[in-house]
Amino acid sequence: MSHQLPAAVGDAPHPAGFSHFGVLDVLSSTTPRPSDRKPHWARHLADLATKAGETCGLMSLGRRTTTAIALCVLVVVWAATGVCAAPKDERRPLRIAVVGDINSSYGTVGYSSHVTTAVGRIVDLRPDLVIGVGDLIAGQQHSPRLNRDQLEAMWDAFHRDVLHPLTAAGISFIPVAGNHDASEDPAFALERTIFEEQWRRHRPDVEITNGEGYPFHYAFTVNNVLFVVLDATSVGPISTAQRAWVADLLVAEGSEYRAQVVTGHLPIRAFTSGRETEILGDNELENTLEKGGVGLYLSGHHHAFYPGYRAGFLQVSQACLGSGPRRLLGTTARSPRAITLVEIGTDGTISVEALSGPDFTSPIDRASLPESIRYGGVEVVRDDLAVGANTRGQQ
Repeated sequence: MSHQLPAAVGDAPHPAGFSHFGVLDVLSSTTPRPSDRKPHWARHLADLATKAGETCGLMSLGRRTTTAIALCVLVVVWAATGVCAAPKDERRPLRIAVVGDINSSYGTVGYSSHVTTAVGRIVDLRPDLVIGVGDLIAGQQHSPRLNRDQLEAMWDAFHRDVLHPLTAAGISFIPVAGNHDASEDPAFALERTIFEEQWRRHRPDVEITNGEGYPFHYAFTVNNVLFVVLDATSVGPISTAQRAWVADLLVAEGSEYRAQVVTGHLPIRAFTSGRETEILGDNELENTLEKGGVGLYLSGHHHAFYPGYRAGFLQVSQACLGSGPRRLLGTTARSPRAITLVEIGTDGTISVEALSGPDFTSPIDRASLPESIRYGGVEVVRDDLAVGANTRGQQ
């Protein structure tokens, strides 16, 4: 929709688009709705009706069938719009793919078929850029510690299986530090050093406007959208200095852009069972982002897709592609592996969907997700049900 930790196998910190992806215009976006609005799926399908009384030209089909057909058709249409990544053009929507937690168990060199299939699917979809919300390799092994040769072998596999296929297609990859590749824990200082070395050699092809903290915290712009990357690999609030940096950046530059997106590895609020306390829990950061007009916060680490809304902006948790899918709080089934698709309209409207399935072609139905997630007295509401979510990003 629009708009230092205990370690365990697979992950734990020490601690298709839309109008163009072929998905978002059908299911959900942050555009305003009339007060007597239909459910979001019906409204968007009705907008596509070819004549009075039809729903996207599919009069007699049920909700799920209609939605699925329309989504699949639009994904195909969008993927066919070009043979290379779309050129930079502020007059069209910006398309983003987001991947989370692609690592396997500690020390693993290489990636599962889920990851390589997802990369191929993203290449087919041709987004403008890909954001990797941390845990790009399988580091943070406590005993025995991984040495430089082992860590560099994992990064070699990352470049071979993930980065190179994307860059060969003209798609920039944006790195976000995670606990398994760049933990702030001093015990893993070597991993953090190598993370910096790797990303200074493989700097993404975007305009980095504030890069003194790169590749840990930095800001960049693409097509008049401001992106802020946080160094958020440890449980608890980010540092006072980093929070002040974000606040100053948003005040000084935020209003110049059609939308502002912030991303960090740990979520601000809890999404999944077993990870309830592995969050930032940063009230001041949340307030800063709301006051700064941020429309979207993208996170990883919780290994489940949830398009949430709280404190005036979208807070979206990503599914994992590597080991350890988890259960959303209040549910019993593990979240499917998925890639997230984001589209930012020319007016700043932000839309979010996710594709799952063995080939990452099946949109995740919002009705299959909890209406809200509550933990520790805090509630995150599903975006399509949240009052105010439909106008986020509008200037």
